[in-house]
Amino acid sequence: MAKSSSKTQFQCGGCGRVTAKWVGKCSQCGEWNTVVQTVARAADTSTTASALDRVSRAVESFASERAHESPGRVGVSTPDVATSSAATYPTPDLPKSEVEDRNSAVELVRISTEGTSYMSSGIEELDRVLGGGLVAGSTTLLAGDPGIGKSTLLLQSAAAIANTGKTVLYATGEEALEQIRIRATRLGLKGDRVFMLGSGDALTIVDRVAELRPAVTIVDSIQTATHPDLDSPAGTISQIRECASFLSQIARAAHTALMLSGHVTKDGNIAGPRVLEHQVDAVLQMSGDKVGMLRMLHGVKNRFGPTDEIGVFEMRGEGLVGISDPSSVFIQQRESGSGLLSGSAVALVVEGTRSLAVEVQALATPSSLASPRRVANGVEISRVHMITAVLAKHMRLPVSNHDLVISVTGGLDVKEPAADLAIALAIASSLLDLPVKDTIAMAGEIGLSGELRSVTRV
Repeated sequence: MAKSSSKTQFQCGGCGRVTAKWVGKCSQCGEWNTVVQTVARAADTSTTASALDRVSRAVESFASERAHESPGRVGVSTPDVATSSAATYPTPDLPKSEVEDRNSAVELVRISTEGTSYMSSGIEELDRVLGGGLVAGSTTLLAGDPGIGKSTLLLQSAAAIANTGKTVLYATGEEALEQIRIRATRLGLKGDRVFMLGSGDALTIVDRVAELRPAVTIVDSIQTATHPDLDSPAGTISQIRECASFLSQIARAAHTALMLSGHVTKDGNIAGPRVLEHQVDAVLQMSGDKVGMLRMLHGVKNRFGPTDEIGVFEMRGEGLVGISDPSSVFIQQRESGSGLLSGSAVALVVEGTRSLAVEVQALATPSSLASPRRVANGVEISRVHMITAVLAKHMRLPVSNHDLVISVTGGLDVKEPAADLAIALAIASSLLDLPVKDTIAMAGEIGLSGELRSVTRV
């Protein structure tokens, strides 16, 4: 049996770049103090061949089953695992008349899209962000802070899909299966046809996929997934990269929709190599205040739908509940308050295909500093600087000697210029201590010469 060799190397925890010696700053991503020492070991040849043989048998089984279900279609061939140094997998099946091997070229119009329709996730707000639902063979990454509700959303989606008669495989390396059962009971989820796997081993997941043929496979989380051919621990750059690639290609071969949960760093970026976001088909990011009840789901990347859609949820005792009318939540406290307060205005903005009414609040206080502070939550600070400059120049408002704090309620990030007018009115309202009528909502872009420009998407 071949012995494995090892060598010491240094790898960046941000981008995965490998260097021969330690450096303080990564030359590829520019991050400081992210380079750590690792040990790279060559995998045992017999172990690698055994693992590839298991994968090859599973892939051939998937292709054979699909070819049997669609007699006019054929799966592409796979390489001989005995002579291959890396796992390779087939692409989605193509018409037999056009494709005889994986190196054949075929006209785009002749490629069959049979079996690639959208499948509902069972949660309306999640389907909205996905662009209609899950696609068989696709890989979706759901990222968010710890405790934000990723596992709850995935569990609710798994139960909803299973209620339609489909099989779901839920693999977890973070929690005991008993803990998940307790949470499912608390949320009122039955869990029929949801098969739980308390392992993050990639080959074990492949075996269960081959056995169960699930419509949806969930891995919670990709940071706890491991591949037996890699000696590095779970959560390292190499494990995350290889497991994501491995499971994604198996999902395409098995025609199962793969959903991965992922951690984020303290800066809000997805933990792991940057290539992880390129390996998957869709990246969804969940945000919100863990103390509060609102959760926002944003589409960062989506090969099958738009990336500007948002989903709004409220965390309740029965789990995450979708909010079909987010505007009622964003301005709820303003409507229920007694009397009108200065420094508040309602902006009309568009997120994806829905128009939202959001409250913009401003607080202006006299400053004793030479350079007054500008703080912005939910809006870009550059737009705040631009609007305050326009107010000082054309409205003669005393913004230069006041500290300004701008905030959008509900945790929504507003990036479009349609909110300029509401920001300006909120600042002026706070400076002059004059409230804006609660029956007025506004949308408009402010130009540098003080003119009001129309917006196109409201």
